[in-house]
Amino acid sequence: MTSEQTSVRDDDATDVRQVAVASAVATVEAERNGLEALIRALKGPLATAFAQAVTTIREARGRVVVTGMGKSGHVARKIAATLASTGTPAYYVHPAEASHGDLGMITADDVIIALSWSGETAELRDLVNYSRRFDAPLIAFTARGDSTLGRMASTLLEVPAAQEACPLGLAPTTSTVMLLALGDAIAVALLEGRGFTALQFRQFHPGGKLGASLSFVRDVMRGGEALPLVRTGTLMGETLVEMSGKGLGCVAVIDAQGHLTGIVTDGDLRRHMANDLVVQPVERVMTPSPKTVRSDQLASEALKIMNAQKITSLLVADDRRPVGVLHIHDLLHIGVA
Repeated sequence: MTSEQTSVRDDDATDVRQVAVASAVATVEAERNGLEALIRALKGPLATAFAQAVTTIREARGRVVVTGMGKSGHVARKIAATLASTGTPAYYVHPAEASHGDLGMITADDVIIALSWSGETAELRDLVNYSRRFDAPLIAFTARGDSTLGRMASTLLEVPAAQEACPLGLAPTTSTVMLLALGDAIAVALLEGRGFTALQFRQFHPGGKLGASLSFVRDVMRGGEALPLVRTGTLMGETLVEMSGKGLGCVAVIDAQGHLTGIVTDGDLRRHMANDLVVQPVERVMTPSPKTVRSDQLASEALKIMNAQKITSLLVADDRRPVGVLHIHDLLHIGVA
């Protein structure tokens, strides 16, 4: 291949990259414009309806049923999942399946959130009629308040019209981002309104990295016989035996009352290395007032401390008494670090 041919191929590749990046930027800008329009609406004409929707869901005796067709259906599934994971019982019902028996899953105590950008999705008809027949609250997410769905809704959240990122104006792009953001906004408003905590969040997320980060320190630490521990006055020779035997690279030092007074680490040993090290009392070598965490703190909080202090082991103390050691390897093992 000649140098001229190589140059042409490089130029072609550069053109492809530039076109792709320009398309990506235009897509994100279009979706950003849609979100900005939604923000303006929430600060203005949509505010009252949004607050009403949140109140309706919060006061409901049943669950939240989220529904939608096509791309709106995919968004509806995500909204239902977000609501459920943040303390609002919710599930997705496919509108076509609803017409073939799944309407029996919905009660008058439930709240229905129906998503349809046009508001004229044919598959929603039976579900909407069912909600009106049994007087189940119906919250509509649609861009057309004068549509069938908009007129039938007990609470109408009319999303502002926006330009789709798709250059053909056909594929739902900006519209689905806006519907998803509106659903997230409701979920977060409900979460904040009920004072939902990280510990409650953990109940619904016990698995994966997220669940691991919400584990308690007491669930991960090494305590009991695995805790390396000596009293003040102990000679460093005995301290080294305890430290080596437990294999955590540190040892906690307590006073006569059992209160934590210091820690000896590998770094302390290097700083005090001398021929008479083994006959020195531990308090001459230890680092006093070490950083600690409580056993009831989250593992993710402990990891932040370890990263900030640039340490691999962290003592766990309750009421000034050491109860365990948390090692970075333990956090890695459960997937926190």
